[in-house]
Amino acid sequence: MVNLLIKNDFDQALADSNSPLLRSRPEILQLNVGKLCNLTCVHCHVNAGPGRKEIVTGDTIDKLLTWFEKTDIPILDMTGGTPEMIPDFKRLVKTVREFDQPRRVMDRLNATIINEPGFEWVPEFLAENQVEIIASMPCYEPENVNEQRGDGVFDSSISAFQQLNELGYGRDPNLIMNFVYNPNGGFLPPEQTALEAKYKKEMKEHFDIDFNSLFCIANMPIARFASYLKRNNELQSYMETLKDAYNPATVGGLMCKNTINVSWLGEVFDCDFNQMMKLPLHTADGGDQKEQLYLWDIDHETFENVPIRTGNHCFGCTAGSGSSCGGAISE
Repeated sequence: MVNLLIKNDFDQALADSNSPLLRSRPEILQLNVGKLCNLTCVHCHVNAGPGRKEIVTGDTIDKLLTWFEKTDIPILDMTGGTPEMIPDFKRLVKTVREFDQPRRVMDRLNATIINEPGFEWVPEFLAENQVEIIASMPCYEPENVNEQRGDGVFDSSISAFQQLNELGYGRDPNLIMNFVYNPNGGFLPPEQTALEAKYKKEMKEHFDIDFNSLFCIANMPIARFASYLKRNNELQSYMETLKDAYNPATVGGLMCKNTINVSWLGEVFDCDFNQMMKLPLHTADGGDQKEQLYLWDIDHETFENVPIRTGNHCFGCTAGSGSSCGGAISE
């Protein structure tokens, strides 16, 4: 049996399906604000948790804002960790929303933070700045959510979503709230459209909760989820599942094509998963960058048509219906 965890078969899969993976014009600046989080979810590819110290500094935020304002990139996508826990969260959001050409701001929200002491301000702040919410909600049943994200997380999330609904999220067209489904084991997400309909029915009937869309995202076989799979002797079989389900129709919609991913230190990567694995960018000829590039070192006008660095984890984004920051790619 070929060890899929060591040999990189993804580039060969791209070649066999005649699906070149090149960077296109940047449309999203995705900032991973760091590893600080009030939860320690099983599926977390960041290995985030309450004791982590790695967070973006004010100086890095200043450099990012200076660079970002000079571009025409329309979207700032914040992830982590829990973005609201960084000291400069409010300043970052308000500044980007108040640019001469205001940008859309997307917040990958861990909704339970709303119920933590000292974070009561979160719902109204997000609403006042029309921040788009993308919130983890692995299931409409409490057992599955608590198994993946921790005891009590389901009830806390429901309470948070009800508060957000009261402010208009999921109901006012200017206040977008999307949910994210991640499987709670080594298997692929189900078909997104049907699951979204089920989510909406269950959430409305049982909790009077409304939301806009459901994003189905496959779990990446790296970091904490890879450790979970290893403990259960499922890592090799999960990798084989991903490879067998490779779908070339998803390649054109991969998030790495139009996203500049930035670490809490300002380092640039092809995607958040490559960031966690410290995989360097490629040069225009397909080689590896000899030095780490930082956001303020690159020209977004020329940051395209460059081969994207891949690994076997990329099968996670191209398996079945595909998986991007916006959910399924090809239904």
